[in-house]
Amino acid sequence: MNVLVIGANGKVGRHLVRLLGQNELHRVKALIRNRDQAEALERLGAETVIADLEGTVSEIAVAVKGSDAIVFTAGSGGKTGADKTLLIDLDGAVKAMEAAEQAGIRRFIMVSALHAEKREQWPESIKPYYVAKHYADRLLEASNLDYTILRPGGLTDEPGSGKVATGDHLGSHSISREDVAATVVAVLDERQTYQRAIDLVSGSTPIAEAVRQG
Repeated sequence: MNVLVIGANGKVGRHLVRLLGQNELHRVKALIRNRDQAEALERLGAETVIADLEGTVSEIAVAVKGSDAIVFTAGSGGKTGADKTLLIDLDGAVKAMEAAEQAGIRRFIMVSALHAEKREQWPESIKPYYVAKHYADRLLEASNLDYTILRPGGLTDEPGSGKVATGDHLGSHSISREDVAATVVAVLDERQTYQRAIDLVSGSTPIAEAVRQG
């Protein structure tokens, strides 16, 4: 599968590019905003293509063309304001969905956030981020794409364990970025995850088994 990663230069994105670059079943392309980011990602095994999520849908569609799947794991980051959160985490995500449809790409994986669908559980301190994730997820669910939405808990930089927990009643509220990336790889061609949103935290179940259980 030819997999295009949007947000490849982020912390989850770099883990994902590395894992896909090591996987004989997949080829990985990293969508980046500027050429300075290319060398490090190419060392991880990715082809790189330049496009800006604040550009046009048509420009993004050209960049993603030829891919079999798109993974959206981009984010404006914690140091920007609510304006950039709306432009990247919401409008950028929607542009990526529209670009996928324009380019004839059906498979789309969204890295969202735990409880993004539950307004009453949004942390006050980062509410604009949750608003963006909530509506991006809803628009993806209303699309014609073969989507999977992953809703990980708080992200850590701990080494991945290869084990997670999914479901509605999760004991933990955090997960390593490396395990999120590994879960993306696991769901790529797992048809049981199509048209589903999966809550995801650290746990004791091997990733491949956990994604089948949901």
